[in-house]
Amino acid sequence: MDRRAITTGHATPDANVSQRLRIDASGLVQGVGFRPFVYRLATRSKLTGWVRNTAGGAEIEVEGPRERIDGFLRALRDELPSIARIDQLTSLQIDLSGDIDFGVLESDAAGKRSASVLPDIATCHDCLTELFDPANRRYRYPFTNCTNCGPRYSIMEAIPYDRESTTMKSFVMCNDCSAEYEDPSNRRFHAQPNACPTCGPCVELWSSHGEALASRNEAIERTCSELRQGRIVALKGLGGFQLVVNAADNEAVFLLRRRKAREEKPFAIMYPNMETVEQDCVLSDKERQMLFSVESPIVLVRRRDWPQLNDPIVSAVAPRNPYLGVMLPYTPLHHVLLSDLGFPIVATSGNRSDEPICIDEKEAVFRLGEIADFFLVHNRPIARQVDDSVIQMIDNEPMMLRSARGFAPVTVELPAESKPMLAFGAHLKNTVACAVGKCAVVSQHVGDLDTTLSIDALRKTAETTMSLFDVYPQAACADLHHDYESTRLAAASNLPVTAVQHHLAHVLSCMTENKISPPVLGVAWDGTGLGSDGTVWGGEFLSIDFGTWSRCAHLANFRLPGSEQAIREARRSALAVLYETFGDEVDQVALRLMPGVFSNVEISTLVTMLRQTINSPVSSSAGRLFDAVASICGISHVSQFEGQSAMMLQFAAEMDLADGLLPFELVRRDNRVLIDWKPTVRAIVSDLDRGKAVPTIACEFHATLAAIVAEVASRMDIENVALSGGCFQNRLLLKMTISRLREKGLRPFWQRRVPSNDGGISLGQIAAAVLNLTEVR
Repeated sequence: MDRRAITTGHATPDANVSQRLRIDASGLVQGVGFRPFVYRLATRSKLTGWVRNTAGGAEIEVEGPRERIDGFLRALRDELPSIARIDQLTSLQIDLSGDIDFGVLESDAAGKRSASVLPDIATCHDCLTELFDPANRRYRYPFTNCTNCGPRYSIMEAIPYDRESTTMKSFVMCNDCSAEYEDPSNRRFHAQPNACPTCGPCVELWSSHGEALASRNEAIERTCSELRQGRIVALKGLGGFQLVVNAADNEAVFLLRRRKAREEKPFAIMYPNMETVEQDCVLSDKERQMLFSVESPIVLVRRRDWPQLNDPIVSAVAPRNPYLGVMLPYTPLHHVLLSDLGFPIVATSGNRSDEPICIDEKEAVFRLGEIADFFLVHNRPIARQVDDSVIQMIDNEPMMLRSARGFAPVTVELPAESKPMLAFGAHLKNTVACAVGKCAVVSQHVGDLDTTLSIDALRKTAETTMSLFDVYPQAACADLHHDYESTRLAAASNLPVTAVQHHLAHVLSCMTENKISPPVLGVAWDGTGLGSDGTVWGGEFLSIDFGTWSRCAHLANFRLPGSEQAIREARRSALAVLYETFGDEVDQVALRLMPGVFSNVEISTLVTMLRQTINSPVSSSAGRLFDAVASICGISHVSQFEGQSAMMLQFAAEMDLADGLLPFELVRRDNRVLIDWKPTVRAIVSDLDRGKAVPTIACEFHATLAAIVAEVASRMDIENVALSGGCFQNRLLLKMTISRLREKGLRPFWQRRVPSNDGGISLGQIAAAVLNLTEVR
């Protein structure tokens, strides 16, 4: 529990004199069993009064001797349910009422909405026990839940969080469920999704054309049979559809790849239990804790005995990748399915490439009918898409890579009070954020905005976020890049729009999450972002001060032949970097180092484009520099998904962990420090010519980049260093950089709750507007 801002407003000299307190609690206090907890606490303390949900959280009135009330307040702080959180607790002494007991009142929807929204929660131990108890009335029931677990954000339509404000409103509870719901001593007291096989949602198995084939338990058993035979099933889960298939069936997994047009990007795997996870993976204690946590995210963990090329999970599920994205069952439906199967399944987003996940079964049949052989659906509506969250562990702490189920929406305290505002985020890995008083609420992952459906998902997410928190924005924020679909939506909002430079938003996102104030040196390294000078930035050092910011250092520029095509083809970045380094000798060097990668005609054409600056924009991108080195070293020449070549370079580096450094130069030019990487590239080429091992070179390249960050930071004489951007999702680079900065006596900060990739941009945009940090100095 966060004990900040806990205040009381009562004082009485006599402990035996009765008094009455009105207590307001804000934070995660709805949908977490808070009212039953308060009821039991007040009853135990022999106090009278009541508790109810409000638009701002929860309101309590208690009456009794001061000594008992003091004990109640202490217990309210110290015995809070594990999934609840009180951000602020205020109390005021009021007139006595003379209540004869303590009760739970109907919710009060009036007033300003400021209640935190609880994410969806994985199945708790008690519900799991019931699920597999043949004598229990909820035996194998796929929608078992209580106040400690189950759907929240994915079914919520309004605040306060009451059943009539959820997608469960059409399911009328039977007598047994109603009795549980009304009993304050029951853990299902006011559990809004409460249901059972008699009165609640049910599952059906459909054909690929939407024809019902089986229902209830028969549908689950038939699904298991089809999965054992290598079929692809679209499963309607908590926040949308998943495409599932036997993870050890190479043929089935490759079929899913072909149908989904997802050639090499890793799939996530859901394992039946921890024992099966540990057969394939090496886990730390913290990684185990995350897999068992109430959030139950996908966790990136190290494969055991990597590499084993004959292992089907390597060749099909995660090609050429030493990490697996693993998760455990987190809904009753998943638990029953995986218990029956006894083997891991691929559980990937139920969508076509570049589209949002499906949340409606009829829409799913239309969009996924050519991918899935069968559909396991249910009739509980999903209010909004909520994909699976993805995290990795850094310094034994979770680092968010994709914020969604279990975590979103994320509430972050802002550096100052804000007028109502909406930030539209970036083009890739989009999220939206709205400012609510002194907090920003960051939405769940929306995705890349490359399709009409994705753009529509962004629009709906913005609308539902505003509606849920009752926000009427007076201004909008967007990326500086006017061709981003998110920027176009902001422009069409009829609100005054603040344009925020991409890398500034990265840095401010990190600063806001970590609650650090200027002066700060921000290091924002990623693939692409429009700079304030009109060029493509991506290897930036930004000096942040009160009311001003400046670009104080950056990686030396190089051109990207073919522009967008160079993002997909690492070989183009390699040729550009070699051209900057070796000039007219580039064709000889490229043909020697990268035989068969280019034809003579291709090299001639691309070099001409570079010389004559034809469709070859200037870039300082650290992401493209990673691509270039990956291609020069022969690791990856073309990426099948965003960041693949850089990832492959990281994986190679982790096979050696050498401690050498490559040369680089820092040159002061126009009041900035220019990082000249040409000596680094020359050294890499020389090492390759001498036969030095590629993993050693890859590791030394990572170490050199970390040393560059530390050296530049030490010259700037700014203690606090904020690390953000997609490149710092590279765990090797991040760990090395943190270590180097600490050796210099500096304080590194990085993101944990909000992604350092473009999923954090919307938060940074809000922060830029609040701090009035939009113009570059």
